[in-house]
Amino acid sequence: MNDKKVGSGWPRWLAGTVLLAIGAVLALGGAKLLMLGGSGYYLAAGLACIASGALLWRGDRRGLWLYAGLLAGTVVWSCWDVGAQFWQLLPRIAGPAVIGALLAVPRLRRRMTRAGDALTRYGLGAAVAAAALLLGAAFAMNPTFDILPTRGPAVAVAANPANADWTAYGANSAGTRHSSAAQITPANAAKLEQVWSFQTGDTRAKRPEIKSISFMATPLMVDDKVYFCSPTGKVFALDADSGRQVWLRDPHTNIGNAQMLNCRGVSYHADPAGAGLCAKRIISMTVDGRMLASDAATGAPCSDFGEMGTVNLDAGLGAVDPLRSYTSSPPVIVGNTAILGSYVRDNFTKDDPSGVVRAYDVKSGRLLWAWDSGRPDDAPMPGPGEGWTRGSVNAWSVFSADPALGLVYLPTGNATPDHVGTHRNPMLERYASSIVALDVKTGRVRWHFQTVHHDIWDYDMPAQPVLFDYTAGGSKVPALAAPTKRGEIFILDRRTGKSLTGIEERAVPRGKIPGERYSPTQPYVKGFPSFAPPLLTEASMWGMTPLDQMWCRIRFRSLDYSGNFTPPSERGMIQWPGTFGVLNWGSVSIDPARNLMIVNSAAIPQEVRLFRHGADTEKPALAKDSHAPGYLPQMGTNYGVSLLPMLSPLGIPCEAPPWGHIAAVDLSTGKIAWSRTFGTTADTAPLGIAMPGAFNLGGSANTAGGVTFIGATLDNYLRAIDTTNGRELWRGRLPAGGQATPITYISRKTGRQYVVIAAGGHMYMGTTPGDYLVAFALPKTK
Repeated sequence: MNDKKVGSGWPRWLAGTVLLAIGAVLALGGAKLLMLGGSGYYLAAGLACIASGALLWRGDRRGLWLYAGLLAGTVVWSCWDVGAQFWQLLPRIAGPAVIGALLAVPRLRRRMTRAGDALTRYGLGAAVAAAALLLGAAFAMNPTFDILPTRGPAVAVAANPANADWTAYGANSAGTRHSSAAQITPANAAKLEQVWSFQTGDTRAKRPEIKSISFMATPLMVDDKVYFCSPTGKVFALDADSGRQVWLRDPHTNIGNAQMLNCRGVSYHADPAGAGLCAKRIISMTVDGRMLASDAATGAPCSDFGEMGTVNLDAGLGAVDPLRSYTSSPPVIVGNTAILGSYVRDNFTKDDPSGVVRAYDVKSGRLLWAWDSGRPDDAPMPGPGEGWTRGSVNAWSVFSADPALGLVYLPTGNATPDHVGTHRNPMLERYASSIVALDVKTGRVRWHFQTVHHDIWDYDMPAQPVLFDYTAGGSKVPALAAPTKRGEIFILDRRTGKSLTGIEERAVPRGKIPGERYSPTQPYVKGFPSFAPPLLTEASMWGMTPLDQMWCRIRFRSLDYSGNFTPPSERGMIQWPGTFGVLNWGSVSIDPARNLMIVNSAAIPQEVRLFRHGADTEKPALAKDSHAPGYLPQMGTNYGVSLLPMLSPLGIPCEAPPWGHIAAVDLSTGKIAWSRTFGTTADTAPLGIAMPGAFNLGGSANTAGGVTFIGATLDNYLRAIDTTNGRELWRGRLPAGGQATPITYISRKTGRQYVVIAAGGHMYMGTTPGDYLVAFALPKTK
């Protein structure tokens, strides 16, 4: 017998077959990638696997030599490709190393090739050892903090328990999400425990007629009652200490075909001179176009408000389909004025209902003024037979206000449809994707600042503007922070809208869609940290194995990508960040005593493709394309669009982890004080794999005690973080996804500090669904 071969045995057949199969996939995919201008490694690795498999099938020990060389070459190439980044090295090296380790097992090796030499016995083992050592060293260097804390221990700040209610969506009209409570501190936060939970009864499992739902409300706490709404518009009042239901008002909403039922929160108003029924009232919204006023003590409808406690918000809007337009965010209340916007479904039609912003008397429900971005600034209210401009810019997120300046600040969207702008006129462009400051009394524009010019990426303003004092030129200036999906945070003088840090207009790519008016530049912030992710490269594509990583690299090379603001195209392009953005409706929180801004961020790439409409249809000509399930029609324009997350065949983002961070900006220096990975994939990844730095959606709340509370991530936890240095102090298990913003308050009755969050999951993120409101507190002292 030739001493290079074994007579027979299943190990060599199995090893040969596996390597031949892997090699064939790598060679075919690698050839395509090389033709697209990508890396040649995968073709070379595929050919090496095929040759190694063929030799092992024959029992030839040179198959082991060849695989050892392939593994050693992979280690060298991986270091050259991505350096010592553990999560980048893992899919490149781990799979090949595991196969190498199996091939190196002496008993199996002897069954595959009986005769051997030193190279056969030790070469493969050495290559496996080198791969393991590299991964181990990279893991040991894998940082939790990408920017180490620049401050020392937490600063002690005096508490003000008498002012520790949570009276507005963002804690106050400024939206700082800061509480003066200080009972929970970095020293005792680890002792937090769940003390009560409450279920609304609104889930798809409990109500089969609901097609889509997400419970992400931010509660209020006033006078020892917790107020919040469920996605169907039910309004609840709970005892702040026990979670016991005090009252419920069910508006019996016509759910219809509403897209992703959601109610972000309710608003509170107290009449200083009032007494009796509805002297204190809760204002809430429904998806079927109603605004409700309820007595804060009993939940009874306020008979002096509209028609027996209800105002019809569809009046003057023309045809309204609940699938396309409703109000999900609570109004901001300034004095006796309640100001609200509306949600409009993205990318459906240019004939959406108007995005008009309206102000109502919070006591009577009377319409006071309306601002329609599609009409001249000095236009009067529509007369008989007239209506608001259809398809005009809307403002769906939460507003903030400065009562002293008499201004309300709107974060606006863009005129729909979102990914094509050939139909937009200058009136629909001027206030799109902007911060617009309106006079509270008149609704007239006092100033505006545009964050994206001619927005064809759905980079609308998703977050409540946050008001704070910023030191500029040696003096404190009333400022506004405007977080964006792009990851830029614009710092503006809230009196004038002028940038306090500086703006740079940078050139951006231009596309080839006929009739599209591409903006040659876009604004970027100077003098303040950007949370925009690094530009994508082929090397940054990721997967759990070399096979799906190769697939992602092929996708990267097959789509248009020329950096930030790559324009949509018929070929398809990579939008980075995607329409969920880097920063979203969770906004940022500000600790005024420590002068820190807390920012949680995340991003995943998105594939965007335009479809040309046919001459007699608004369905895409390529309806059978693999993107068709994600198709949105953009009726009234020349193109439909498909929007899909850029995922590997295993359903994992093609961008390498970590995907989520939380950071603090030192507002006194304009520098990042600390930054770290945030959350894990434990509750969503296959086999519960807990990769650090998870995608997150939701906001934070911080306290005078020096603790920041946040849920938001893919795993079902509420976390307590030391505001000063970013160290995780505690995590509390939630029964469902915590894609919401927590609140914290002190009970006036018991003096106990609570942290409360909605745990309802998010259907598009795939987190655990539920209908829970969960409260945590320190153990009672004896």
